[in-house]
Amino acid sequence: MSTLDALEAALAVRPVPGAPRPYHFPPFSRGRLSGGLPLLTVHLPGRPLVAASLVLPAGAVDEPVADGGAAVLAARALTEGTERYDAVALVEAAERLGASIRAEAGWDATVVGVDVPVDRLAPALDLLAEVVHRPTFPEREVERLRDERLNDILQARADPGRRADEAFVGAIYEPSSPFARPAGGLPETVAALDPDACRRAHRRWPAFDRAGLVVGGDLGGVDVAALAESLFGDLVPDPAMDLVAGPAAGGAVERTFVRLVHRPGSVQSEIRIGHVGLARRIPDYHAVAVMSAILGGLFNSRLNLKLREEKGYTYGAGAGFDLRRLPGPFSARAAVNSEVTVAAIADTLAELRRIREVSVDEAELRIARDYLVGVFPLRFETPGPVVGALGGLVTHELPDDELARYRPAIEAVTTADVLAAARDHLDPGRMAIVVVGDADAVGPGLEAAGFGPVEVVRDDVPREEAAHG
Repeated sequence: MSTLDALEAALAVRPVPGAPRPYHFPPFSRGRLSGGLPLLTVHLPGRPLVAASLVLPAGAVDEPVADGGAAVLAARALTEGTERYDAVALVEAAERLGASIRAEAGWDATVVGVDVPVDRLAPALDLLAEVVHRPTFPEREVERLRDERLNDILQARADPGRRADEAFVGAIYEPSSPFARPAGGLPETVAALDPDACRRAHRRWPAFDRAGLVVGGDLGGVDVAALAESLFGDLVPDPAMDLVAGPAAGGAVERTFVRLVHRPGSVQSEIRIGHVGLARRIPDYHAVAVMSAILGGLFNSRLNLKLREEKGYTYGAGAGFDLRRLPGPFSARAAVNSEVTVAAIADTLAELRRIREVSVDEAELRIARDYLVGVFPLRFETPGPVVGALGGLVTHELPDDELARYRPAIEAVTTADVLAAARDHLDPGRMAIVVVGDADAVGPGLEAAGFGPVEVVRDDVPREEAAHG
């Protein structure tokens, strides 16, 4: 047999995916401290690096319009100084323990955590409590972080992909919705942030209906409840705390339209197509997950096969839902050469219609289910992701068996479930189509295509900067 014949024979026998291996999400315990704060602990034998996270319910969605970006800024400033430590002393204290302290805020929550060897858990939790209870938000450090955020906003405006993301959420949400802007705020709100704004964000934390302390690792012989009680037992919920209950859900798309953000000289178009999507707590979550994977979540998804493999328009196309406490966005996205902008949009809309009109085939369904089931255990090889997943249960008020039943629920999704999810949650007739590109090059084609009314937005971006974007 020649070398060529041998190669052809080898290619003819391609490996096939094996059956997913059994996996069970680690069991965990749930309790409550004397002040009301929930405590979740997960014992992971053989994992001496412990992760602990305090999940606090106030995120960017909960801040007043004038304080846009304060939650993110306050989280970043938490470790810049406390009543006992300045920023340098806090870092040194953590390093002496072999610990790292982290704090971040997203749309739904603020999470303050520490990773540390189990034999130093007690002093590390003491540092965590110091950061949570007694931050000082030093003016100089807050100003530095604020200026970094303002510079980041300028960079985002110069980056076509990030500009498309910002323009997209502004197109699909009502202006009054916090979701109509980035979680980190807009220039006009960020410029006004100061230590007092950070303190206001900090005061929004005591709403413990969605809070919790989560600790995971090899906890054998460690009385985590006693440690937590001594440091966080005095955290008491504030029944008067007023968190956002619904304004973020307001959609602004009455019919399909095009918003074209002009970048003179750009040879590519960044495309976003979609509408307001779903909250995390939905009864058909697993069907939505499988449907999203088939449509645009995998390399061999319908959108990627169509736009990349078949048409050669892009290096990659995708779609999916950003599931938040309140309905986040659904978007399909791609970056394409300017001359194929209209064709790429037309093909994307066609795929959005097709998945609602005809059931996916069994092969597509099997590939998507097997992928989601197969990668699920890979997320939880260390305590940090396990603790993060449990923090998600706290934030979204999900049942304790949510993670344990994920794989069986995914495996149970049928073609009929996928079709129902697509029909219930995708509306190709009411989509915002956002394009960041050269309006002179792509505008006439977008007008002629008849997708919907075309609105041109002209950013104040220098021509030479836009041409290199």
